[in-house]
Amino acid sequence: MRRENVRKPAFSATVRGRVQGVGFRYSVRSVAHRLGVAGYVQNLPDGTVRVECEGEPDAVKEMADWLRKGPPGAKVTALDVDYRPTKRGYTTFTIEH
Repeated sequence: MRRENVRKPAFSATVRGRVQGVGFRYSVRSVAHRLGVAGYVQNLPDGTVRVECEGEPDAVKEMADWLRKGPPGAKVTALDVDYRPTKRGYTTFTIEH
């Protein structure tokens, strides 16, 4: 029996608010490793943070839920999430510069 390549859920998110200079990227990476999701987190020049995340459905949902609040010291004022099927096939979660 031939097994089809199953695409996992994923999202691309932009996090707005006080999300730079508060350890946000390092906290995202820690949560991603705990959840077993792959992708990256990156500070953007406009003061927002971009997160690309792929993984199992429950883990991807939990990551998006966590991003709505962020770590202590952060103040998330908006989260734009674009859910989509896996495109990149990340194997780990990294902090991009």
